[in-house]
Amino acid sequence: MPNLPEAYLHRMRSQLGEREFAAYLAAMERQPRRALRVNLLKITAEDFSAQADFSLTPTGILPESFFFEDDVAIGRHPLHAAGLCYVQEPAAQAPAALTEAGRGMTVLDLCAAPGGKTTQLAAMMHNTGLLVANEPVRSRAEILAGNIERLGVTNALVTCMRPDALANSLGACFDVVLVDAPCSGEGMFRKDDTAVREWSEEHVLACATRQEQILESAALLLKPGGRLVYSTCTFSREENEGAIERFLSAHADFSLIELRRMYPHSSVGEGQFMAVLVRAGEATSAALVALTAPAGERIPAFEAFWRETFSINQPTAMLLPDGRVLIPPALLPRELRVLHVVRAGVFAGELKNGRFTPNHALAMAYPANAFRATVPLEAGALTRFLAGETVACNPALSGWCPATVLGHPVGWGKAVEGTLKNHIPKGLRIR
Repeated sequence: MPNLPEAYLHRMRSQLGEREFAAYLAAMERQPRRALRVNLLKITAEDFSAQADFSLTPTGILPESFFFEDDVAIGRHPLHAAGLCYVQEPAAQAPAALTEAGRGMTVLDLCAAPGGKTTQLAAMMHNTGLLVANEPVRSRAEILAGNIERLGVTNALVTCMRPDALANSLGACFDVVLVDAPCSGEGMFRKDDTAVREWSEEHVLACATRQEQILESAALLLKPGGRLVYSTCTFSREENEGAIERFLSAHADFSLIELRRMYPHSSVGEGQFMAVLVRAGEATSAALVALTAPAGERIPAFEAFWRETFSINQPTAMLLPDGRVLIPPALLPRELRVLHVVRAGVFAGELKNGRFTPNHALAMAYPANAFRATVPLEAGALTRFLAGETVACNPALSGWCPATVLGHPVGWGKAVEGTLKNHIPKGLRIR
């Protein structure tokens, strides 16, 4: 068990009572179990279980949630490289499920990095509607964008803004807002020594103040009739029930419909607090004024690439002044220029000197059957390709085509005279 601060132990004993506190301490002596969530945008839980060459045990949180053994280097596994799963602590999979996000909705993940809940929401939405994933810290927003790309999310707008600035820019245009708030991280103590070292009662109170400010912004972003889910991975009442009580006392148009706590001794995972609130009223058309369907444009080089490479209809595309080509979500904010956007939809590629070069994200955004040709790889060839090496391919193939593992793209290759040249980005290669 980590060396927990005495002040923290005193708080937990008072909060839980002697018997439950003893159960909590016993749980803290046990090693945390690693878990993943199957990416339903790309594969069913049943098919993933059949294709995985390692043991999986259901967590009971979601049908697509599984424990796996510690000796599995999941981050280096081909199924992970193909975006078929996301490593995620079991309790952290619960908040997104409470949002009831669905097809065609406008959904906001206000504190989104590193992307576990965002990608879960995208699967619930079946890649439709608009999913805004916001992260105020630029470096974390880039990690968020990378995970979104790997898992094949196509309906997301990744922004890097303070919650209050986002609220001022967009207003109440979301059906669902998820606030997985920055917190004191008491639920991470069993697996994160840094969280233990940083803990203090002053830190708890500072987090509570910050959470109050974030909730104020969330309220401004939610439509009348919308659903707000607030979650933390901490146990302090100040950051959980206290935050909700203070919010409700200042917002008569919101009501609490559900509240849940998860502890390591009474549920799977490390711990979670969740509250579900709804805003009174009904959304009107005025709530959609800030959003619009993006207008496409003719990009001849991209259109030619699409015809040569894909077997499905070309989606709407946008050309940015710097030559980047995007496939945007079905909806975008009208005033996109006032937002600090990291990624809008799928970064399809770049146009330079009249030639289009595809980006890795484009290969990951579509299933293998969307391409005219793919190069299935197994064993040694797959390992070499994921490491960035060239591999042999059918000499009849020519041009861009993705390499696949068990029928799922892992990245672009370019076939030239029986050789598949590797175009996996250097930072994503597995050596």
